[in-house]
Amino acid sequence: MDTNTTINLPNVLAEVTAAFARYEHALVHNEVEVLDALFFHSPHTVRYGATECLHGIDAIRAFRSGRSAAGLARTLSNTVITTYGRDFATASTEFTREGSARTGRQQQTWVCMPDQGWCVVAAHVSLMD
Repeated sequence: MDTNTTINLPNVLAEVTAAFARYEHALVHNEVEVLDALFFHSPHTVRYGATECLHGIDAIRAFRSGRSAAGLARTLSNTVITTYGRDFATASTEFTREGSARTGRQQQTWVCMPDQGWCVVAAHVSLMD
């Protein structure tokens, strides 16, 4: 693999950056339908949160639909989005929730699916002390 030509292709990086921004906006505004659209619709999709382990899109949908819309505002820092080729990417960021001093970390694996576009196939969220 020639990493000079396949990592962070400008047009692919722009697409994933836009998808990540759409995800972040939907997250802090509790736009459940958008969040659902951005996760791969498969039983193989996983999301590990600070207090939950969700396996499959149905479990992720159930979690999202039952989540409170309060307290979702947050500030991101140290965000790194990296694309590999034309259909695989990672996004890593740190965040602090409004009114909290705790730092969280978020890691997402994105894949460009033919029928769904860029979507999250795996996500992990953790809170640091």
